[in-house]
Amino acid sequence: MQEFSTSSGILTIDLGALADNYRLFKQKAGEGRLVAGVVKADAYGLGLKKVAEKLETLSCPQFFVATLDEALTLRTYTAQTPIAVLGGLFIGAEDTYMHHNIIPVLNTPDDIARWQQKAKESGKKLPAFLHFDTGMNRLGLSHDEAHHVIQNPDLLEGIDVQLVMSHFACADEPDHPLTRKQAHGFANLAQHFPNAKKSLANSPGLFRDSSFHHDMVRPGFSLYGGNPTPETDNPVKPVVKLNTKILQIRHCKKSESIGYGASHIFEKDALTATVALGYADGFLRSASNKATLYWNNQPCPVIGRVSMDLVTVDLSDIANPPTQGDMLEVLGPNQNIDDLAQAEGTIGYEILTSLGARYKRDYINNDI
Repeated sequence: MQEFSTSSGILTIDLGALADNYRLFKQKAGEGRLVAGVVKADAYGLGLKKVAEKLETLSCPQFFVATLDEALTLRTYTAQTPIAVLGGLFIGAEDTYMHHNIIPVLNTPDDIARWQQKAKESGKKLPAFLHFDTGMNRLGLSHDEAHHVIQNPDLLEGIDVQLVMSHFACADEPDHPLTRKQAHGFANLAQHFPNAKKSLANSPGLFRDSSFHHDMVRPGFSLYGGNPTPETDNPVKPVVKLNTKILQIRHCKKSESIGYGASHIFEKDALTATVALGYADGFLRSASNKATLYWNNQPCPVIGRVSMDLVTVDLSDIANPPTQGDMLEVLGPNQNIDDLAQAEGTIGYEILTSLGARYKRDYINNDI
């Protein structure tokens, strides 16, 4: 542990578990179908470089990111694997996409027109993915825009539409009617592009129905250990553990308060620990007086408000309580990212992507 003696917290990232999850997705998707790696937001907070390198050893055929900056960073780690930008074709950056071999996901008629113009200028047929909005109402061609493109194929002249895609809004909710409606709408649009691959299923979509799989699936959250089907046991392995250091042990008296706003008043004398953890580390303020940390599998309730750098927990009921310098479990065998999210009134995606930069990161099981 000498390596971690200067660290207030240790974030352990199990790349072996991540690899096992990816293999599960390949098995679930079925023979001949591609499993893309969604590595946006610094690989959901776990480190783009390490995650992308691991996925490449598993022959991941396609990366998806959210922004062009993310794509440019990823391109420094991988020279060959295709990278697509979900956020579209950024205005004024057309040359950057072309020169760095980055595929734009065309979301608007303007995206299409600008990419076609770049193809004409370059004298090359340029690759692109085409995104249909089938019910999310965020990104993608609307129903009318999609049909206009279908009825006017010259709009895509010079563009190599390699893949058509859409995105589920409610697949994490079993039997939500919008999921079937989206799947039907996508199938109707996709049939007009017989030479392009089709992609619809995100993490929950992959586990709902094989008819959603098409040619490529795009699991994101579940790759990193999040439960894609919240109503069932988690089918994937946990990827992250987080432990954080006790800075001080205190004896507090009945009727005293603790933390900002004196939001917790002691009803009896108590033993507490002040822990190096706060909302600057991604432990949300909404966890105040709600969440739990663990010592030797024993729950240590958070008491008082979560501040930027500190959390206080109650040790009064702990057998053989910890001492200054010991580490408490934030994420691990007793509490996964979805458990903590529920306690904080949010979703596991926010837990992962909010992880701060102060943790010492320990990548394990990275046999390449």
